[in-house]
Amino acid sequence: MKFRANLWIGGVLFAAVIVGGTLAPWLAHTDPVMDANLMNAEVPPGAEFWFGTDAQGRDIYSRVLYGARISLTVGIVSQLINTLIGVALGMSAGYWGGWWDDFVNGLTNLMLSIPSLIFALAIMAILQPGLTSLLIALGLTNWSYTCRLSRAATLSIKQQGYVEAARSFGSGNTRIMLKQILPNIAGPIIVIGTLGMGGAVLAEAALSFLGLGIRPPFPSWGSMLSDARDQITTAPWISVFPGLAIFMTVLGLNLLGDGLRDILDPHSQTRRA
Repeated sequence: MKFRANLWIGGVLFAAVIVGGTLAPWLAHTDPVMDANLMNAEVPPGAEFWFGTDAQGRDIYSRVLYGARISLTVGIVSQLINTLIGVALGMSAGYWGGWWDDFVNGLTNLMLSIPSLIFALAIMAILQPGLTSLLIALGLTNWSYTCRLSRAATLSIKQQGYVEAARSFGSGNTRIMLKQILPNIAGPIIVIGTLGMGGAVLAEAALSFLGLGIRPPFPSWGSMLSDARDQITTAPWISVFPGLAIFMTVLGLNLLGDGLRDILDPHSQTRRA
């Protein structure tokens, strides 16, 4: 079936990025920062340098592998922060209602009215460029979709009989939200979190490309693309391989999220049937 193909293809692509980033010290041929040799500058791909070298003579294959670590860290950690914020606000707003629901709705509408990348750019302009600043900027700018999804699901689930039964047995509000509501909204949250990771990888690459993310000489796919702008015609491989790495990672995450959605969403399965 199509959704199983999406799940498998996306899972394999994402697993390949995880393996490459995790095993970078053993898979890389050279140090991505220190092993620069101008005698090997802009060498095309071949037996010695699989992906070629950049203008400083550094092995692009090794830098792409180490760049996966940064992209994975930013994608996973920033989306985890977004998910925690979105679920906490959305689930509490849907459960408690009242003025808190109005406040969260207004804050969510405000966040949705500002493009997340523009908001991240503003935060990065205030903070010093670096990994920690990236995690803060991207972790605070994309929680609104998770919040709305959590709120809508909570409004529906809190009326169910098993929630009323748990309340009648003396369960507190916090316990009900964590034990009764959260497990029942986990599926959609996992899906939107997986898709959000792809967006975070793209956002990190964009910020690094603009010089507001990971600064050279540390390997980041976005900063590698930025460095390769002057060699786009003379040495195209310098930009091709980081670009392919971004493309394959985001494609894998989108396919994985699409496959998970079709498995975890019963309405999607019904439509396919």
